[in-house]
Amino acid sequence: MIDAESHPDRRAERKSLAYSETQAINAAFLRSGPAISRRRAKYDVYSSRSGGNLHRNSAFTPQFGPSFPNEKESAMKILCLWHATDDELSVIKHALPSDTDVVAPKGEYFSRFEASYEDLAADAVDADAFIGWGIPAGILEIAERLKVYAHMGSGVDDLNLPLIKQRGVRLANSRGANAIALAEHAMMFILSLAKKTVPRHEVTSQQGRGSFFPLWEPDTRASMLNGRTLGVIGVGKIGSLIAKYAKGFDMHVLGVRRNKTRAVEHVDSMHSLDELHHVLPQCDYVVLTVPATRETVGLFGESALAAMKPSAFLINVARMDLVREKPLYDALTSGRLRGYAADIWWRYDMGQSQPVSFGSRLAVHQLPNVLCSDNDAHNADDVLETSIQFGTRILVEFAEGKPLTTEVDLHLGYGPDVQ
Repeated sequence: MIDAESHPDRRAERKSLAYSETQAINAAFLRSGPAISRRRAKYDVYSSRSGGNLHRNSAFTPQFGPSFPNEKESAMKILCLWHATDDELSVIKHALPSDTDVVAPKGEYFSRFEASYEDLAADAVDADAFIGWGIPAGILEIAERLKVYAHMGSGVDDLNLPLIKQRGVRLANSRGANAIALAEHAMMFILSLAKKTVPRHEVTSQQGRGSFFPLWEPDTRASMLNGRTLGVIGVGKIGSLIAKYAKGFDMHVLGVRRNKTRAVEHVDSMHSLDELHHVLPQCDYVVLTVPATRETVGLFGESALAAMKPSAFLINVARMDLVREKPLYDALTSGRLRGYAADIWWRYDMGQSQPVSFGSRLAVHQLPNVLCSDNDAHNADDVLETSIQFGTRILVEFAEGKPLTTEVDLHLGYGPDVQ
């Protein structure tokens, strides 16, 4: 009688199952937990010596910890997504265990804060962590071992969140790193609009003293901040600082956020997004610092702009998708809105059949009652260093198995403390 277990087909089946199980467990272990505390799961069992049989004794059972004889820890590999300097790499590396491998693209560049697929691909395939301001197209798809991305910006709406979620990658941002710079920029816009800084400068520099005339007329006199009402839409890190700075001008501050039950210092009253149209008619200045989400995209369209005072100013240091261009243009050119300032501008992308366009199609930025900068508010002293510190903190927390302080909810598109 032929033994069924010793039949060649049966032996081949066992060998195939053993190999498949080995591959599955190795893959699972390579993607689990912080890399610096992970041991590579090795089944040194599928060999000619063992005849392809899967050993079941404890010496060959894959597990975490130092159970494997002579097994070394697998160092975490971190890829910087920009052309980092030696000093910047040193800051990151010195905060982490000594065997951490911190790499960055080398060679020539047009801007060192940008990197292409070609610059990053070789290191991305086996990187455990990314740190940077953005991920070039195609890089996430080949990063098979990626477990965490330390995003050094605040907004994450320009990232491929569905793919990040699908790949099981944890995402944390550096919200707060540029908060002071953006809040100061917002106050600069408020003061410049109110005090007619640019038109007064242009008239005086071109025509001489006494040209900005007559006095105390609606077109020539400045607006005041003292005693006026400021609406802050989105009271997170940036919005909270704007409220604080506004109090230095004795302004009354109204806040609008997703969770109105969370009180914030310097905000006189907090309101929900559902109450926006109740808040807007009370405001002399409105500042947008809310993230772009399903709830907020297009938030300032015709109805919201119509709810504002004709004498009010709107300032946007958040995302351009919050404001509809055509209603804004109509309000600014018809006297329904006194002035507007923005640090960000529209990006129109209708797919491959249509050209991608940037900026205002209606030349909003050229209107006389508009001030603009080009996504430049974060370009200030201290912000780069602070952003690297914030990003490094994310990596340290991940490596130590701690909760990520600024982790992003991939469903909401922001952190639970933002609104």
